[in-house]
Amino acid sequence: MKNTVITFKQAKEKAPCIVFIDEIDAIGKKRDNQLSTNDEREQTLNQLLTEMDGFEGNNGVIILAATNRPESLDPALTRPGRFDRRVPVELPDLAGREAILRVHAKKIKVAPDVDLAKIARMASGASGAELANIVNEAALRAVRDGRASATQADLEESIEVVIAGYQKKNSILTTREKLIVSYHEIGHALVAAKQTNSAPVQKITIIPRTSGALGYTMQVEDGNHYLMSREEIENKIATFTGGRAAEEVVFHSVTTGASNDIEQATKLARAMITRYGMSDNFDMVALETVTNQYLGGDASLACSAETQAEIDRQVVDLVKKQHAKAVRILQENRPKLDELAKFLYEKETITGEEFMEILNQ
Repeated sequence: MKNTVITFKQAKEKAPCIVFIDEIDAIGKKRDNQLSTNDEREQTLNQLLTEMDGFEGNNGVIILAATNRPESLDPALTRPGRFDRRVPVELPDLAGREAILRVHAKKIKVAPDVDLAKIARMASGASGAELANIVNEAALRAVRDGRASATQADLEESIEVVIAGYQKKNSILTTREKLIVSYHEIGHALVAAKQTNSAPVQKITIIPRTSGALGYTMQVEDGNHYLMSREEIENKIATFTGGRAAEEVVFHSVTTGASNDIEQATKLARAMITRYGMSDNFDMVALETVTNQYLGGDASLACSAETQAEIDRQVVDLVKKQHAKAVRILQENRPKLDELAKFLYEKETITGEEFMEILNQ
């Protein structure tokens, strides 16, 4: 509390100036209903409110604060005259990601042919901190290889490091496991390519990563997409099931490799029904509430037990339907599935261009 007084006293002496308080929720949480308390956090909050009331509109001091939990702040902090203007800082869009990459790329040496716009497209959903990490990882990779500048390949590999972790050089798959992973990843890519409105395949690899992934398929949108139709979401679910579907079509058995795919497909299917109003039975009824939108967006169901059971049935039916569609696509394109899987097995990593070239032959 004493430090709070000193800070504001210094601010008044050095005006015009800006006082910035990071993680304001640490001292600004809602106060309880107890009549007497000796909580230091509450005393600090009371002192902060008092000091803010002591500022005039023309004294040259501006107070800014940041938090990931605006819903937890005490109402007295956000009333007019205090923190009365809220500026949400969302994840950067395509243009924002490219601009952030350019800022951080100035701190390192990059090759003249580096396409930061392409890197920005590949890093969809990345935060500013993650974009900075991508550039740093690219610089480290260039140094390890003894090069004077970071190349396009360095930046693309650094995206994969942020997404899936480092390559596990000492991880050796058996011949059969490597073949299963090859078919699994081609299954994802082939199902995506044979559906309309799917993001183009950028890269397919079967090199294990430190995150535990034995391989992955990267799809990259052409630009910013803020809305998804019901068809597009269903196509995404079918693509998630494509890996397991390929194992079933080729090996007539299943493995544990689809665990993350199952989680993602189920999450999307549930969101369609509970949040997006894409269910004929429930129509435009919100069955799920999202909390902590800046901290991962935790969701909780807000409906009866009977409705929850019906939601579960619809989720299962939806995923089953898209899984069957993925199996059908792979069965209809079995020769290409075999050809592409063999090519990936031999090369371990292929580009989207190589994938499409073989697919269109």
